[in-house]
Amino acid sequence: MVRALLVSLMLMAAVPAAAQVEPFPAAFKMQEIATNGTTIHVRVGGKGPAVVLLHGYGETGDMWAPLAANLMRDHTVIVPDLRGLGLSAKPATGYDKKTQGKDVSGVLDALGVGKVDLVTHDIGNMVGYAFAAENRGRVTRFVIMDAPVPGVGPWQEILKNPLLWHFRFGGPDMERLVAGRERIYLDRFWNEFSATPARFSEGSRQHYAALYALPGAMHGGFSQFAAFDQDAIDDKAFLASVGKLPMPVLAIGGEKSFGLGMADVMRFAATDVTALSIANSGHWLMEEQPAATVAGIRAFLDKPLPN
Repeated sequence: MVRALLVSLMLMAAVPAAAQVEPFPAAFKMQEIATNGTTIHVRVGGKGPAVVLLHGYGETGDMWAPLAANLMRDHTVIVPDLRGLGLSAKPATGYDKKTQGKDVSGVLDALGVGKVDLVTHDIGNMVGYAFAAENRGRVTRFVIMDAPVPGVGPWQEILKNPLLWHFRFGGPDMERLVAGRERIYLDRFWNEFSATPARFSEGSRQHYAALYALPGAMHGGFSQFAAFDQDAIDDKAFLASVGKLPMPVLAIGGEKSFGLGMADVMRFAATDVTALSIANSGHWLMEEQPAATVAGIRAFLDKPLPN
């Protein structure tokens, strides 16, 4: 807690007040949970059935503030920063998604939480899938947003997309290249993967660039991608050993990004998939179309579970 508070104060000093992202409601509490050989920064608020929100690359758990504010009125909302990102610890290793799924399990165990709904985006999809595949009795519903899962469905075809060159960009030399230039590197993601880049606000850009400039953060980010080959092996093994996910899945794509194709991907890995395309959005759904995205997630989580 003390470490996270010190880092937060440093960020506040480095980023102008006008550049701050939407904050979490004051009722949310931050804590550091030691688990699985690392320490995970977690925000917890609300009361009711538990829901876990997992962020992706280029953002942190801070991206979920509008959704968390909506869900906390009738859910216990749990929002970690992934290993190596945000205010979580920055270990040298452990970035395969199977290991990070165990990070999620450890956080929930520490909080005394059993079953959860799961909402994920980008890299969070991959961590969420690994967690759900190994804990299918623990996940009641799964919302997965606008990114593929390694080894699932058309993964090899997706890898051929020239826009995804960053999947293979990383290592010590690349870390040196982007040191002090984190904003330049990240702007490329926020611009090229947005339907309208201006909707990824200047405030959000400054906020996340400062977080990714923290010591070890770019190593953590690059390591997420470097683990994809192992992730593909692990995910294929999950499908071969235990089959498709049985829980209801909502696959959300930005209209100008994965769109309804997100559901096509997930049908290779889940038996009960509902598709939703968010109009006038690219990849950054919570930045570009937060109201529509929150409404879609809320409607799905409110639906009664099948008997």
